Amino acid sequence: MLSASVKLVVAFAAGRGDPGLLHFVRLLLSLVASFCLVACQPKGDSNARPAPPFSVAELKPGGSASVSTRPFASLMLPSANLPQSARSQFHAGKALAHQPWVKAPTVTNARDGLGPIFNARTCLACHINGGRGDLPADASRPIFAALVRLSIPGVQREYGAVPEPTYGLQLQGQSISLQHQFRHHPPAAKVREAAPESYTYIDWQAKTVAYADGETVTLRFPTLRFAELNYGPMSERVLTSLRAAPAIAGLGLIELIAQSDIDTLADPEDSNGDGISGRVNLVWDAHQKKVLPGRFGWKANRASLMTTVAAAFQQDVGISNPVFPSQPCTELQPDCTGMINGNNSEGFEIDQELLDLVVDFTRNLAVPEARLLQLGEERLQQGRQLFYQVGCADCHTPSFQTQSTTGYNSHLGGQIIWPYTDLLLHDLGPELADNRPDYHASGSEWRTPPLWAIGLSNQVNGNAVYLHDGRAQSVAEAILWHGGEAASSQKQFRHLVKSQRQLLIEFVESL
Repeated sequence: MLSASVKLVVAFAAGRGDPGLLHFVRLLLSLVASFCLVACQPKGDSNARPAPPFSVAELKPGGSASVSTRPFASLMLPSANLPQSARSQFHAGKALAHQPWVKAPTVTNARDGLGPIFNARTCLACHINGGRGDLPADASRPIFAALVRLSIPGVQREYGAVPEPTYGLQLQGQSISLQHQFRHHPPAAKVREAAPESYTYIDWQAKTVAYADGETVTLRFPTLRFAELNYGPMSERVLTSLRAAPAIAGLGLIELIAQSDIDTLADPEDSNGDGISGRVNLVWDAHQKKVLPGRFGWKANRASLMTTVAAAFQQDVGISNPVFPSQPCTELQPDCTGMINGNNSEGFEIDQELLDLVVDFTRNLAVPEARLLQLGEERLQQGRQLFYQVGCADCHTPSFQTQSTTGYNSHLGGQIIWPYTDLLLHDLGPELADNRPDYHASGSEWRTPPLWAIGLSNQVNGNAVYLHDGRAQSVAEAILWHGGEAASSQKQFRHLVKSQRQLLIEFVESL
C-alpha cells in the first residue's frame, strides 16, 4: 500500500495545479509500486522484470485513431481520425459486411451467390458486433460463430496444408438446399441440391487446475463430434482444428507494423536462452502471388487483410472473388459443384471494387480507448508491474509505431499503438495443440493474439471466450492454459496470491 504521506504529496501537487510537480510525484509513485511488487515476486522467479514508466500514450492504444467508450463501448466505429470525406466509403463497406447474401439467381447480381455451402450468410454474423464469436455451451446445438479447419498430413505450398480429399480445408455447416432449411421436417418431394458438409457439435470436457494457494479452477476443453457427414466419411488421417471467430478491431493498424520490427522480436533458435523462440510464419499470399510473412489469423497464415477478407468470403460465405475465384466445393461434391452460382461476367460473385470496400471497412474499425485510469493510480501501477513481472510482455509486446502510408489509409500511419502482440508463432505446449500444421506453424504453435479491447467482450456482444477454440471463459482461464514457451509465466501467475492475480487480470481487461 502507498504511504499516507505520499498520498498527501499527490493531493498537494494536484491542489497546486503544478503539472510538472504532479508528473514527478506520479513517477515516484510508479517507482515505489514497482519496488514493492518486485520485492514480493512469486517464488521460483529470480529474474523479475520491472515495467517501464507508465506513458499516457497507453490510454490510446490505437493512437489518434482510438475512439471513446462513451456513452458505450463499440468495436464497430470508424477510426477517430478517418477523414470525413472517407466516411461514406467506410459505411458502404460496413453495409456489405453486415447485409446477408442470398441464393443465386435473384433480381440483384450484387448480393447473390451465397454458398452453395457456407458457414454464415454475412461477415458480421460470426464477428458479432466486431467482437468474438460465441460457442455453444453444451452439445445441444451445432457451432455457428466458429468453424473447423481440416487437412491431412503433408505440405502444400499454396494452401499451407493438404486439403482433406472430400471436404477440403474447412467444414461448411450450412447450405442453400431446401432439405437443409427444413432439416427436421423435410419436404415430401426432394430435389438434388448441395447439402451441408456436416453439423459440428462440441462435447466439452473438464479438468481441474490448482493455484499455489490451494484455490482450484475447473477448465473446459472441446472434443468435436460430426453429425451427418453428407459427402461420405473423412480420411482416417484427417486433422481438425476448432477456430472461434476473433475480434477484428485495429487490423488496419496491425497491417502497418513494419515487418522489420516484427523480425527483430523473432528468436527462432532461442539464442538469448530465455526459453522463448518466436518465429515468423511464411505463407503464400494469393493476392500478391508470392510468399510473404504472415501476421493475421490464429496461426498467422494470412499475410494481408485483402487475402484474409477474400478467403473469408470464399470459405465462410461461399462467395467467389478475384483473389479466390472458385466455389467452396471439392471435386468429390458433384451436387455442390453443379449448383447455379452468382458469378458476374468476370467470373466472380463479388467484384474487386466491392471487395475493396469491405477490406477498407475492416482496416478502419477503431480500437477503443483503454480503461486503465478507471483502476485508480495504485491498482493500475501494481497490475501493470505484475504483467511485466511474470513475463506476459515477453510475447505480448506492448507497443509499435505504424509505418507512414499514402492514400485512403494514410491517417493510420505514424501512430504509436499498443496492441500487446509480437505477431509471432510460439509453441504453447501439448494441451493447446491442435496437431494441425499451417504453413510453417507446427501443430502446437499459435500467433500471439492482440490484447487491446479484450475486456470489452461482454459489453460488445454478451460473450467472453478466449483462445483459438474458445475454451477459456475468462482471462485467468486463458493464462492457465498457457504451456510450452509460456509455461514459466503461467507458473508464476499460479504462484501469485489471489489479490495479485486479480490486479494483473484487471490490468489486462482494461487495455
